[in-house]
Amino acid sequence: MDGFALDFFSLKGKVAMITGGDKGLGKAYTVALAKAGADVFVCTHSQKNWEEMKRLIEKEGRKITFTQAELTQKEEAKKAIDACIKAYGKIDILVNNAGTIRRAPLIEYDDKDWEDVIDINLNAVYYLSQAAVKKMVEQGSGKIINIASMLSFQGGKFVPPYTASKHGVAGLTKAFANELADKNVQINAIAPGYIKTANTAPIRENEKRNQEILSRIPAGRWGETSDLMGAVVFLASSASDYVNGHILAVDGGWLVR
Repeated sequence: MDGFALDFFSLKGKVAMITGGDKGLGKAYTVALAKAGADVFVCTHSQKNWEEMKRLIEKEGRKITFTQAELTQKEEAKKAIDACIKAYGKIDILVNNAGTIRRAPLIEYDDKDWEDVIDINLNAVYYLSQAAVKKMVEQGSGKIINIASMLSFQGGKFVPPYTASKHGVAGLTKAFANELADKNVQINAIAPGYIKTANTAPIRENEKRNQEILSRIPAGRWGETSDLMGAVVFLASSASDYVNGHILAVDGGWLVR
């Protein structure tokens, strides 16, 4: 591929904010955006992985700044966006990656678990996007990348708030895109398939369930976090300027099986 084609995917001069960007899929998104040329602002729940992330990103010759925030609170979410703008003067890309999952049968499901999952997976996406969009509209451009799921399309089992929240993420992605397309702000989502992360460890450790999943994936394997890196760069770059309101499945063919 020649240099002209690669320019469409360059993020040189861009600033990307990634929530939960220090582990799992979030870590892969952060590293991918830095490799493509962006300086990154990482919002996390704790400071545990900050030193490791600093080494990884500075190795790519990019800047990284951190903040610790409780994103389920509207004012905290707004402060996180403001902190990114204060650090870099702008926000070009927002990756709403932070999320959680709690598993239990419906008849035993705890109300607190329901509220916690909805708060971080859906409410935080709304709060952060609303705050970021104000700056993006003002500067005349921007990209928001939400993280959907296979359970944005399907029902799943034992995860009612996760399924509800990920259906909601898909809906917000489309609703935001309708409003902001003419402002040169693109809002899309990535729907990861079954990926090797800490969240999926309990499933992979269950031999019967693991084999059930593998038998349905045409690719014949669980995804690696690196499999998501190209997708996030595409949706963050000018290569996707005419893509809006799309849910991009990166699933080894799971949905078409």
